[in-house]
Amino acid sequence: MWRPKLMSIPSAEEALPGRSAPSYEWPQQHWVNGHRIAGECPSDLAELIVGMGCFWGAERLFWQQEGVYSTSVGYGAGHTSHPTYEEVCTGMTGHNELVRIWYDPKQVHLLDLLALFWQEHDPTQGMRQGNDIGTQYRSGIYLRQPDELALAERSREHYQQRLRSQGNLTISTEIVTTPVYYLAEEYHQQYLAKHPNGYCGLSGCGVSYQ
Repeated sequence: MWRPKLMSIPSAEEALPGRSAPSYEWPQQHWVNGHRIAGECPSDLAELIVGMGCFWGAERLFWQQEGVYSTSVGYGAGHTSHPTYEEVCTGMTGHNELVRIWYDPKQVHLLDLLALFWQEHDPTQGMRQGNDIGTQYRSGIYLRQPDELALAERSREHYQQRLRSQGNLTISTEIVTTPVYYLAEEYHQQYLAKHPNGYCGLSGCGVSYQ
């Protein structure tokens, strides 16, 4: 039975209940570069998590960047514990499709990654990204430290000014403390490396960050 896509995040009481443990396994290593993707961020690296619509294309964008150690895709910023992809797609988990980026701050600055984030998708579309519609496709930035969150907010203000100079709409990106992050199923990890001609809905709005 067809159901319309949810355009608002369900409350914790409305969300699917989830489970106490994962119902699937995931790889420990990045399919492209062999680096670790599971567990905690290595102590000599930094972490950025973003939502940019479908996570396949967004992950490829970041693993190609100099200074990025590894990437993974997963779910977060919702309510349901240990969700599956099928559950996230119902809109009843509240989760977003996310890309977790582990990077070397000695090689690439957080602001450079944020600039890429802003200009490589459209952060003004609310609960959608292009033809991908629903709460799981919302724009988001997730960081742990207060100074990182402040930097992300300043970058949002800067890009909002850039958009207004072009007559664009208001940014809808959420910027919040890093949520619980659930690694997605194995077949989603580094999907576009395994399927080079696969779907990628990533598209910017034609306004550079600079």
